[in-house]
Amino acid sequence: MKDYKLMIVDDERDILDLLARALNIEGFKNIIKIDNGISAIASCLEQQPDIIILDVMLPDMDGYEVCKQIRQFSHCPILFLSSKNDELDKILGLAVGGDDYVTKPFSPKEVAYRIKAQLRRMGYTEEASKPHWLQIGSLIIDGEGCRVTKNNQPVELTAREFEILYYLAQNKGRVISRERLYEAIWSEDSFGCDNTIMVHISHLREKIEDDPNDPQYILTMKGLGYKLVEPHEKAK
Repeated sequence: MKDYKLMIVDDERDILDLLARALNIEGFKNIIKIDNGISAIASCLEQQPDIIILDVMLPDMDGYEVCKQIRQFSHCPILFLSSKNDELDKILGLAVGGDDYVTKPFSPKEVAYRIKAQLRRMGYTEEASKPHWLQIGSLIIDGEGCRVTKNNQPVELTAREFEILYYLAQNKGRVISRERLYEAIWSEDSFGCDNTIMVHISHLREKIEDDPNDPQYILTMKGLGYKLVEPHEKAK
């Protein structure tokens, strides 16, 4: 396994140590342990981790604010840990740029699995096999470099937003239901997925559409799901 750099941010020493031990067993050796938000932001800027496991409840600032500040300079996957199991908290975590959300108490093995899934989806693992790039209208989607440009200008997406866009691009012109999209990207049952998908699609449209209120790329097929099309195909 490649020597991925993981950052764990949690103010509970027992959880930091538990996760570090579990992830070591799973083959992750390069682990940075941080116990507050300010240090997490500074360390992320300096260390550039491949993935971040971020507690929501921190002593100096909440994890959502930490995530927002990190998103100003890094687009590595961020997995939230929280004792809150409310759907609104999960949506907020995704809305500020998080890629996954695990509630406490959790299984360390589940966290390790989710980390591996994030790295695999982002093309970091050896078994990942994706075409080099796809072009739809003025969008160019680089599947290996996990980059998107529009009119030759970079489009900054979170890891999860990139996965959704790339999946839709691979199925260009096909209607993809919310359930299928959620199961493909999150690798879990789609029960109650509607709000999660809607939040991500909304953010994607804000970043790739000229007018998010009149989308030309990601179309909503009422009662069916979404499809990605060439801009000139919307009228068809």
